[in-house]
Amino acid sequence: MKIERSSGILLHVTSLPGRYGIGDLGEESRWFVDCLAEAKQKLWCVLPLGPTGPENSPYQSRSAFAGNPLLISPQELVHHGYLSRKDLLSPPLFSDSRVQFTAVRRYRQSLLEKAFEQFSENKDYLAFERKNRLWLQRFALFLALCEANGDVPWNRFDPAIKPKAERIRYHKFVQYEFFRQWHALREHCQRRSISIMGDVPFYVEHDGADVWSHPELFDLDKDGEPRTVGGVPPDYFSKDGQLWGNPTYRWDKMEEQGYQWWIDRFRAVLQLVDFLRLDHFRGFEAFWSVRADQSTARNGHWEKGSGARLFETVRKKLGGLPFIAENLGIITPEVEDLRRQFGLLGMAVLQFAFDDNGIHRPNNYVRELVTFTGTHDNDTTRGWWNALRRVARSRPRSADFAKLNCVKAYLQNDGREIHWSFIQAILTSVAEIAVVPLQDVLGLGSEARMNLPGRAKGNWRWRFEEKQLTPKLLKRLADLTEVSGR
Repeated sequence: MKIERSSGILLHVTSLPGRYGIGDLGEESRWFVDCLAEAKQKLWCVLPLGPTGPENSPYQSRSAFAGNPLLISPQELVHHGYLSRKDLLSPPLFSDSRVQFTAVRRYRQSLLEKAFEQFSENKDYLAFERKNRLWLQRFALFLALCEANGDVPWNRFDPAIKPKAERIRYHKFVQYEFFRQWHALREHCQRRSISIMGDVPFYVEHDGADVWSHPELFDLDKDGEPRTVGGVPPDYFSKDGQLWGNPTYRWDKMEEQGYQWWIDRFRAVLQLVDFLRLDHFRGFEAFWSVRADQSTARNGHWEKGSGARLFETVRKKLGGLPFIAENLGIITPEVEDLRRQFGLLGMAVLQFAFDDNGIHRPNNYVRELVTFTGTHDNDTTRGWWNALRRVARSRPRSADFAKLNCVKAYLQNDGREIHWSFIQAILTSVAEIAVVPLQDVLGLGSEARMNLPGRAKGNWRWRFEEKQLTPKLLKRLADLTEVSGR
């Protein structure tokens, strides 16, 4: 994979500003792309785009192929003739800084149902249906069955209940509109020379179309319940580990089928983005398996994954591997050997640089790397710094106190605008790609954190307001980017 020296901003679509409760694929997304270009950025890094489960996590998707209906722009529905301007005159009074998912979902669904009333199949829709026939019919049928069965999990569906054909058609329309809007946005990115770095979760949601369609590929019991679920052992983020609850894969069955599900999945997502970050890359080499009856991830064990066999097959079928390996956490030599075997860039996170043996410090970087000040799982840099300073002051003989002094010495900064010191450190490093969460450009604290791993509820809600991203900030980032050769 050939990637030129560049930098970009990490911001999920849901965090964009706008009147309708959640960021979407409308005019604010195009405005943000224009801001990226003005700041001389070349990448927009987004989180997974699939339809989310009950806790709204992009990493708990109900389909590996479908798009999230919440990202469909109401304004674009008006522009395309599905809605009138009057339909958008009185939206609910949504928060500008937090996504209120329940209210947003109710409002957006009402608009989509109304838009569907004006929909008629045309040449573009029929072409979309043909192109996506591998997953579209099954996904729409799955959602229609969920509705007809009162939203019980798929393994409790009543086989006597048949969904209405019109509901299947509705869910196909929603997907058609999502992909129509996304491709229009991507064309705008291409006009502004902005590439998109996407993200693929390692697992999928149990109560989702993929597990329902292909139960043989997942570790389920005779009733369709997970026997084992995925997660990670105790780590930086959680003393009990992280118990994700997704069913683990039957890699033996996947290999028997020539890894076709993964090939189809990668092919589909690469039609939406330019590069893919493989979340939890180490799971391909070995994954943490936990019995489904456990309440934490502590009592799991490592099991071997597909290893090189999957990537050899994918490379043969797709002709290349435009992937970035998320190789954070407990990484073994075998995981790094797998990454290097296929020439995948790894990751470094500057917030980790003062906790480990130095591999996340810029002086130890190599070119084949994507470096972040922090990721969606980290606190913001300012929030991280303030928390470290509070603990260090209360315990002057602690490791945290020593870490605080290490940060000050390394960055030659006593804490003033610590976020810009972090941004400068990664942009001026040798790493091929440098990525900054928008929260760090804005200098926000922990109130703007996107996700707290191990916390089940209340994540993924942060949004920013358009007035926060000022011309002065964009110029400051542009100047630093230019002198850094990115």
